[in-house]
Amino acid sequence: MKAAILISALALGVVPAMAEDVTVGMILPMTGPSASTGKQEKAGAELYIAQHGDKVAGKTIKLLVKDDTGAADVTKRLAQEAIANDHAAALMGFGLTPLAFAVAPIATEAKVPEIVTAAATAVITEKSPFIVRTSFTLPQASAPMAQWAAKNGIKKVVTIVTDYGPGLDAEKWFGETFKHEGGEIIEAIRTPLKNPDFAPFLQRVKDDKPDAVFVFVPSGFGAMVMKQFIEQGLAKAGVKLIGTGDVTDDDQLNGMGEAALGVVTAHHYSASHDSPENKAFVTAFEKANGFRPNFMGVAAYDGMALLYHALEATKGATDGAGLIEAMKGAKWMSPRGPVEIDPDTRDIVQNMYVRKVEKKDGQLYNMEFETIPMVKDPFKATKK
Repeated sequence: MKAAILISALALGVVPAMAEDVTVGMILPMTGPSASTGKQEKAGAELYIAQHGDKVAGKTIKLLVKDDTGAADVTKRLAQEAIANDHAAALMGFGLTPLAFAVAPIATEAKVPEIVTAAATAVITEKSPFIVRTSFTLPQASAPMAQWAAKNGIKKVVTIVTDYGPGLDAEKWFGETFKHEGGEIIEAIRTPLKNPDFAPFLQRVKDDKPDAVFVFVPSGFGAMVMKQFIEQGLAKAGVKLIGTGDVTDDDQLNGMGEAALGVVTAHHYSASHDSPENKAFVTAFEKANGFRPNFMGVAAYDGMALLYHALEATKGATDGAGLIEAMKGAKWMSPRGPVEIDPDTRDIVQNMYVRKVEKKDGQLYNMEFETIPMVKDPFKATKK
């Protein structure tokens, strides 16, 4: 109750909009099964500040990283504390969809921007007018993957997705697009979010004898899928593994071993993306952290870029409505390629790339071989 009263007070303008510091409450799973997301996002945000300085429009950026352990009730409490106690002018992060959902009403009531740099369920930006996203949506990646599969000799597919928002989006948009292109979904399998064991589900895939299995799992779970895919003998049975880029996450890819070679995915970022911006980004990221960036790292890097852009546009004013308005329509060149914020949906518009795992300089990378330019979230496009 006390936190709710404090948030209501903040919404009425108790905290001065022109304070000298701009505190960014970055709420991430730094421990637990999604800790790789927190590690990558923290590193991406810190790199942007290191490269561009902590001063923008006369204000000093203060990044306050909080560990929610992947639990929505903790995320909600930390968001309340960041606003009420730390006077955060913006919130950022949110490693899973339930965590982003938990903060949406807080962002709305306090009129504080919620910059989603991880969670990827399509409807997230509809939960509050103060949410803007720099990660991606599952429909953005799943529909292009289905189109590629249908055009490249894959006729029958089993889908395996984690049973929560992004997984349901992936299942729907891959399945409907694949069937529209003439393919057949033999079976649609959903696995639990907590403590998943993919072996029994992969055995069902083997029994179904499809041409391919399409997989979506949260960032950090791909290595387990790959290990059990091989152990269940699906590769030897001639079943192809395809999916969104989460399954061949750059953060874990080298550890998956050569079994990952040839896996085809669709996604918006690879550490091997061939551009001057990305080469500079990867070099700086690896030097600062000792590991390569993944799609979570670049999303947080771009989250900070968007906040800096907005502060420059408002000349340092930090009222939430003004910041959100300044973020709408923002365009810049990201390490992933050209990006912009759709002014109508507050979602990111970006290239999608079809990639294949290959060996390069002794390491495994998602090597891009096809580009679908400036993809809007198809879920929202169909609603217009």
